[in-house]
Amino acid sequence: MANAVAKTHAPLGAVTILHAVDVFSHSFENVVEWYQSRKTRNELARLSDEQLDDIGLNRADIAKF
Repeated sequence: MANAVAKTHAPLGAVTILHAVDVFSHSFENVVEWYQSRKTRNELARLSDEQLDDIGLNRADIAKF
């Protein structure tokens, strides 16, 4: 008996919904990444110049995070 391959298509609008979910998901990931970078910058800004020097950074390096 030959194997039959069923060719089915996505329901109308499914691709659009998938794209909308992808946009939301990527936007959420970007916000989380921005928030984590912001927390890192704030924590580094609280350190003294001596503490920053101990970990090999200076004030100008903080903006790169």
